[in-house]
Amino acid sequence: MNMQHCNLLCLPENYQMKYYFYHGLSWPQLSYIAEDENGKIVGYVLAKMEEDPDDVPHGHITSLAVKRSHRRLGLAQKLMDQASRAMIENFNAKYVSLHVRKSNRAALHLYSNTLNFQISEVEPKYYADGEDAYAMKRDLTQMADELRRHLELKEKSRHTVLGAIENKVEGKGNSLPGSGEPCREEKGLAAEDSGGDSKDLSEVSETTESTDVKDSSEASDSAS
Repeated sequence: MNMQHCNLLCLPENYQMKYYFYHGLSWPQLSYIAEDENGKIVGYVLAKMEEDPDDVPHGHITSLAVKRSHRRLGLAQKLMDQASRAMIENFNAKYVSLHVRKSNRAALHLYSNTLNFQISEVEPKYYADGEDAYAMKRDLTQMADELRRHLELKEKSRHTVLGAIENKVEGKGNSLPGSGEPCREEKGLAAEDSGGDSKDLSEVSETTESTDVKDSSEASDSAS
C-alpha cells in the first residue's frame, strides 16, 4: 500500500494493487523500496524480466519513483543499480530496458548521463494521454564483469584465510624449544564465509543518499 501511495504522489502512471503483487510474486528479487528513518517508503523501483524467447535474457524497469522530499541525494541511482544487479545475479540478464516520457528531461538526464542508458527508439503515443515515449536500454555487460571480479576476489580472499588458519593449526603440532615432548596436535578449525553482499531492501532503505529526477508531474518510467 505504501508503494502504491508513493506512486500516486510521484507519477501520472498509476497501477492497481494487483499489478504490484504480480511483480512481487513473479520476480520477488527485482523490486526494491527505500524507507526513511521512520520506516515510511520514500522511493521504490518496480522491475521484472521480459519473457521473450527470441531475445537474450533481459529485464525491464516498470516504474521508478522517489518522493520530492528525498530527491537529489542519489537514491534513484541506487535503486536502479540494485535492481540491475539482481537481474544479473538471478537471471543472467544481458541488458535492462525502460520507457520514459519525451518531456521528462530530468529522467532522461539520469538515465543517459548517470546510468548509461541509450535511446533505442521512439514509441509514438505510448502513454495514455498520447505523449510519445523513448524506449531506452542499458547494457549490463560491464556490471556483470565487475560483479564477477568481485566474487573472484572474495573467493581468493576466503582461500587465503583458510590457508593461514590451517598453517597455524599445523604449527601447533611441533615440539616446543627445550621440550622433550611434542605438543598435542589440535584439531583444525573450520572457517566459513559469511556470504555475499546483502540484497535486502535494507541495503537501499538504510541509505540516506537519494537522487530523484521526477517532478510530481513527471514519470520516471512506465511500461505495460
